[in-house]
Amino acid sequence: MTGSVGAPAERREGREKVSGTARYAAEFHSPGRAQAWPVPSRVARGRVTGVDTAAALAVPGVIAVLTHENAPRLAEPDDAALAVLQNARVPHRGWFVALVVAETLEAARAGAGAVRVTYEAEEHDVTLTASHPGVYVPEEANGGHPAVREQGDPDGAFGSSAARVDVAYRVPPLHNHPMEPHTSTARWEDGRLTVHTSSQGTGAVRATLAGLFGLSRERIVVTAEHVGGGFGSKGTPRPDVVLAAMAARETGRPVTVALPRRYLPAVVGHRAPTLHRLRLGAETDGRLVSLVHEVTTHTSRIKEFVEQAAVPARVMYAAPHSRTVHRVAALDVPSPSWMRAPGEAPGMYALESAMDELAAELGMDPVELRVRNEPDVEPDSGRPFSSRHLVECLREGARRFGWAGRDPRPGVRREGPLLLGTGVAAATYPVMVGPSTATAHALPDGSFLVRTNATDIGTGARTVLAQVGADALGVPLERVRIEVGSTQLPSAPLAGGSSGTASWGWAVHDACAGLSRRLAEHVGPLPGQGLDVRADTTGAADAESGFARHAFGAHFAEVAVDTVTGEVRVGRLLGVYAAGRILNARTARSQFVGGMTMGLGMALTEGSTMDDAFGDFTESDLASYHVPVHADVATIEAHWLDEEDSRLNPMGSKGIGEIGIVGTAAAIGNAVHHATGVRLRELPLTPDRVLTGLLDRRT
Repeated sequence: MTGSVGAPAERREGREKVSGTARYAAEFHSPGRAQAWPVPSRVARGRVTGVDTAAALAVPGVIAVLTHENAPRLAEPDDAALAVLQNARVPHRGWFVALVVAETLEAARAGAGAVRVTYEAEEHDVTLTASHPGVYVPEEANGGHPAVREQGDPDGAFGSSAARVDVAYRVPPLHNHPMEPHTSTARWEDGRLTVHTSSQGTGAVRATLAGLFGLSRERIVVTAEHVGGGFGSKGTPRPDVVLAAMAARETGRPVTVALPRRYLPAVVGHRAPTLHRLRLGAETDGRLVSLVHEVTTHTSRIKEFVEQAAVPARVMYAAPHSRTVHRVAALDVPSPSWMRAPGEAPGMYALESAMDELAAELGMDPVELRVRNEPDVEPDSGRPFSSRHLVECLREGARRFGWAGRDPRPGVRREGPLLLGTGVAAATYPVMVGPSTATAHALPDGSFLVRTNATDIGTGARTVLAQVGADALGVPLERVRIEVGSTQLPSAPLAGGSSGTASWGWAVHDACAGLSRRLAEHVGPLPGQGLDVRADTTGAADAESGFARHAFGAHFAEVAVDTVTGEVRVGRLLGVYAAGRILNARTARSQFVGGMTMGLGMALTEGSTMDDAFGDFTESDLASYHVPVHADVATIEAHWLDEEDSRLNPMGSKGIGEIGIVGTAAAIGNAVHHATGVRLRELPLTPDRVLTGLLDRRT
């Protein structure tokens, strides 16, 4: 072993990114390349009755205008959101009804503004309420989780509990907004399609395009060399790649479609709003006897997606009586989809806030309440945990944070107009892994080439996979090269669900370990073409496990609440994680800190409003949808335990990309309550809500 794994190796593509030589999907220039700009619907429900393209076609530089009347016919997709320009139906506001192709981006934009579309509008419904008449219980929530799980008699146990909390929380719609908008460049040549796209998985894009255009997968090459973030919204193909391929086929030229940021909320998915009701019943010693978590959310009318926000309650705490329920209403809204830590982020905000309220009801320290309810096995399945060190995370976090010196009374720490408070929350995220393939190649010059169709969406996958390979080969890291991000490489699953490194790394490890064994048996110099070994983890990575596999963490926050302005400032954030073996200390810390920063945004600034009258998200760009900036982020510390778990994969690693966001919002909300004595149950905790809460408390 070389000790590469775990070392804080620098990102291999870092110099390319800071020097501007890293090429993203819009930066693959081909002779004759055209630009395209989509035209979104201006009604929330109805049908297109006419499209006048004359003025658009008269704009200098405009090449073509695609509409449902002249666009190529596609096979019916599995994802109805990809059936663009196929018929006159408008399922939600922002649905694309035309695409203008032009010589320049400016001409395409001007042409799109000149397209005149008439509609037959219908009444729409975009407003989610817990009592909506269309609410139903689906068969399952996202991820294949049963919509309902029940054990014992949760209602009876709650009614007879010594301490009870019955509370409701609301998380608004949230948007991914990666730095690089969804972009694709497509080129047809001799019946073959080449696509450069900003995606979390090129294999999924190729499979979708093959089905839509009736091609064999061998005739399509999809690359995602560099991806400027995704946070789930690029986990599946989006309309940009379909439109680019359609336009390129129609015009006979390479075409780039870069979606304007203002269009993203309507067409690339979003975290659906979630309405939570939590009922916790406990004995006087704090032990839970009843836990009920009910979630109501929305989905679109064209594709069911149910945020699995009650699922974390099936994992976290020991309660003999429990019920978790998901309900959903199909509305005239854009299709929701994955956003970083789907289910866990909103679900744990509600659960961990309710646990804080229960601690206050009992007069118990909130850290001790969580420790008191530590389960021996996973509550929902009864399976033993492969590893679970949540208590250690809570204890270590409390030690590092100085929790022991905390005055539990709310609203007692003041510095002038500022009220100070601290809060804690736990976090969990499932361990997911899928089958992958990889090849390892030994070259006569002593170097090694490892190839797999992983996608580096900014996480440092190239670097970490090279470390895994170097360790398995027993060679220095600098001797291992890595190739990722193309369907011409050995197949691999997408980057999502914090499963990427675990999945790809398993195949890389097996290929390199196999190559190491082959080299040990080889006599004499290597042949000119070198030696090659291929690994496929099918049957191993996707084998059923008898263990419940999860990462865990504890978040601590200190806030200052301005009683004059209502502004909340987070002075300290601390996260302590048990996430298996950490493969790269440098990139891991960045992932944890990035997730916590996103959780800070969820708590204080991020939120979207669905306009009832227009059926549109009001906050559609970064001028109105506020993500944290440097001034919002003070001290953020991320630490982890040295956790060993042999029941995961050969590296012993768990995913780390998402657990950082999971408990952060609740920790901040709990800290605001500790600072002010006011319990705010709707995110984000904006100044107007804080001031209203302070005023209500005074009166």
